[in-house]
Amino acid sequence: MLSYRHSFHAGNFADVIKHLVLVEILEYLTQKDNPFEYIDTHAGGGLFNLGSADAQKLQEHVSGIGKLSPKAFPELSRYFDVVKACNPPGAREADKLNFYPGSPSIAAYFLRTQDRAWLHELHPQDHKKLVKTMAKYKKIRVSCADGFKGLQALLPPVSRRSLVLIDPSYEIKSEYEQAIYAMIKAYKKFATGIYVLWYPVVERSRIDMLEKKLVQSGIKKIQRFELGISPDSDERGMTASGVFVINSPWTLFDRMSSLLPKLAKALGDGGEGSFKCDVISGE
Repeated sequence: MLSYRHSFHAGNFADVIKHLVLVEILEYLTQKDNPFEYIDTHAGGGLFNLGSADAQKLQEHVSGIGKLSPKAFPELSRYFDVVKACNPPGAREADKLNFYPGSPSIAAYFLRTQDRAWLHELHPQDHKKLVKTMAKYKKIRVSCADGFKGLQALLPPVSRRSLVLIDPSYEIKSEYEQAIYAMIKAYKKFATGIYVLWYPVVERSRIDMLEKKLVQSGIKKIQRFELGISPDSDERGMTASGVFVINSPWTLFDRMSSLLPKLAKALGDGGEGSFKCDVISGE
């Protein structure tokens, strides 16, 4: 089944939390001259037109990135720089967003001549769009392939430094098991890489299962960053979203600890959002 299209959800609160973490890690990795490799298991189309019929149908960006501004959140300046870089000059000057970057475009913003990126996308339409979006970047390889399998083939990376993003749509329930298995297997092949596993909170029990399996794996240095916009519910819909991060940069925890309370207030329904910022497994 390949029915999920992120173009309907681009720029929503789940993108905000995921992409903030990505920006922080990518900025950290580029502080050293040593090359690194970025691997994305479910890359999507790479760039999203917020004026498209898909984006306008649900308008999820309005209650996500649309609620944030450089003036209200000066501490997110780097994130806003990345988003604005994907928009035409006129829109940037007016602080208007016509486009929102997917994780591939965010990674591309930070990649230097010595770095590499490997993007996987199975959906034929999104893969075609991704190829077009990434065409100007010579250091990026796009594959119409299963990202779970593709990830394992790329480890350990030649550079010995890597950032891996595992973010399936979870439209197929088995993807919860596949995602956690892929993360643990990848870690066993390359234990010093940075791994980011994105998750949606639709059924809290499934996220509890992910956490339990991570703890049981024996992997150390696992942190969680989660943003909730409404209380957990048995009804249909995503109430929160977050990431599990293995081998988080030393700067990330303090950074997210200061950002998440403010984001929860800004993006939560009625200003009553929630957040989690904790250590799942220590040193």
